[in-house]
Amino acid sequence: MRTLADFEALSFDCYGTLIDWEAGIGAALAPWAARNGIPLSRDALLERYAVAEAREEQESPLSLYPEILAAAMRNVAAAVGAAATDRDCERFARSVPEWPAFPDSSAALALLATRYRLIILSNVDRASFAGSNARLNVRFDAIVTAEDAGAYKPAARNFEVLLDTAGELGVEPGRLLHVAQSLFHDHIPAHRAGLPTVWINRRDGRPGWGATPPPEREVRPDWTFSSMAAFAAAAVGSP
Repeated sequence: MRTLADFEALSFDCYGTLIDWEAGIGAALAPWAARNGIPLSRDALLERYAVAEAREEQESPLSLYPEILAAAMRNVAAAVGAAATDRDCERFARSVPEWPAFPDSSAALALLATRYRLIILSNVDRASFAGSNARLNVRFDAIVTAEDAGAYKPAARNFEVLLDTAGELGVEPGRLLHVAQSLFHDHIPAHRAGLPTVWINRRDGRPGWGATPPPEREVRPDWTFSSMAAFAAAAVGSP
């Protein structure tokens, strides 16, 4: 049985794992829903959004993430019979840098960086991620976005680029561990690519899947933690 000490590099999903995208998305969609009299809870809005975003990412893999966000909001509006103005969609499309980091992300990454190479594998564009990276306050050894890959997770292409990038950093085969919240976007395709995974179960104890589509099949992450703080403590130890 492998241990966390067997790895030399960690690749991270960002949104949902390090950045609280449900808080960010909810902060944009909930006021819009209230103004339009849409009688849906925050979680119900997030679940509708998850479906719309995944569809846009699959159908428009070369679109930049702000374009995905705007199109997904229009689709959610159409599905609930409400209006989303160009201004509404533009504001949402540019909101990613405003999405908050989880309180434990920055310190956990700083601790993990003392032992591992850190790589980002994110479903956004470079400009959007730069705003989020400022909140995380850590230097990643490599950054791979959907803009770089020309595809959105769960496409296999993203993990092919990740493995190539890790190899360019000198990471030995079998020494990369993928860390993510989304079973749908990350764990299923990572396992298909031969990568072991750590599940940061940010929705632990809450029903439903929130802003993430449910996984298409059962998947068993190799390790599970309810927070980045717990993972970092297990991987490195207490600071």
